[in-house]
Amino acid sequence: MHITVTEIEKSYATVSAVCGVSFTINTGEIFALLGPNGAGKSSIIRMLVGMTRPDRGTIVVTHQQAHYDHVPRRYLGYLPEDRGLYPDKSVEKNLLYLAQLHGLSKAQAQQEMDHWLAIFELTERRKEDLKQLSKGNQQKVQLIAAVIHKPALVILDEPFSGLDPINQEKVVEFLKTLRAKGMTVILSAHQMAMVEKLADRMLLMAKGQVVLAGTLMDIKQQAQPKPVVVIETQQAITAVQLATLLPDYTVSLQSEHRFSVALPTTAMLSTCLQTLLNEFTVQSVSMQNPDLHQLYLTAMSAHQQEEIA
Repeated sequence: MHITVTEIEKSYATVSAVCGVSFTINTGEIFALLGPNGAGKSSIIRMLVGMTRPDRGTIVVTHQQAHYDHVPRRYLGYLPEDRGLYPDKSVEKNLLYLAQLHGLSKAQAQQEMDHWLAIFELTERRKEDLKQLSKGNQQKVQLIAAVIHKPALVILDEPFSGLDPINQEKVVEFLKTLRAKGMTVILSAHQMAMVEKLADRMLLMAKGQVVLAGTLMDIKQQAQPKPVVVIETQQAITAVQLATLLPDYTVSLQSEHRFSVALPTTAMLSTCLQTLLNEFTVQSVSMQNPDLHQLYLTAMSAHQQEEIA
């Protein structure tokens, strides 16, 4: 499923929720929709699935050579932020009911359910009521429910919620499997480390506007964060000493022998080191590549500064 969104806008009363946003989502890719609360992510998702219409702009969904102005329900899998399964029913009854509701035969539903329960190590708990499961296991059942009918597109809102690190990695592998099967995935999550591992491309929004867009490499180029170096010294060093020695730099103490310095430019590294060498023995210096979380914070800060200006 391929989606092209062109200059869409959406307002509610006096609030402009989405302001001229454009992007494309390619068939079989994981596309991350990122931003703080109120950024416009939910408004975009509602327009994509046809719950609301854009005030302006267009949405073109292409699947099997047919074109639509939203994702047809029969091709859609959805994991909402507010979960919607039946807690007083068993895992098995929940999944079979939803699979058949999406048009699978009982035999097909059973086959798909058995497959995914085995993947998530829930086979032995299939007869238990959903409310008896831990929050993490309930989340895994929700994920199965979103894809059991083999949708062309699945929208996952906070799929890592309630999961410990081991199960977060299982969800990462789960999403990679969906991509390998050719399923298109829209992912909205706050766990930036997980998004960085998964997303082919991403859209970072703030207050209804696009802040950054593209691959992780594109995001890095657009964000243009200050270069950061990690320095280790032979002698112990304190935050007070660093603030005194390097008042014009953003410094973060990581341990008594290790700290990071955000440089205005890479050319400033020699000046920074010379200042330190007058007082300490420097054992190592390494450049730190910003991760998606740092890029996100940098972009949000820059966007806020532009609004103030």
